Amino acid sequence: MRAHHSLLLPSDTADALAGTAFTHKPGRLEAAYQTGDFSGAVRLLDAVAQIADQINHHPDVRLGYGRIAFELSSHDAGGVTERDVALALRIQALADAAGLPA
Repeated sequence: MRAHHSLLLPSDTADALAGTAFTHKPGRLEAAYQTGDFSGAVRLLDAVAQIADQINHHPDVRLGYGRIAFELSSHDAGGVTERDVALALRIQALADAAGLPA
């Protein structure tokens, strides 16, 4: 992949995101997970929030009953960077550990 703040194209992220719930849309990465109930969605959000605060890179989140969706973009760079891919992989690892389907 390219330098830390360089914008990435879908072809740049395809291998890293293969097998994850994340897709590369124009200017962002998106994924949604089924959690079964609202508290499951909140638990995943809480785990993601801790990581996001540690790395100072925060996703946009849509939270609902039994569902949580993430949108990742490096606003300072104007699109998807390696920071987004790294966060996507960490979110996916949390979802996998919780047994959450996309």
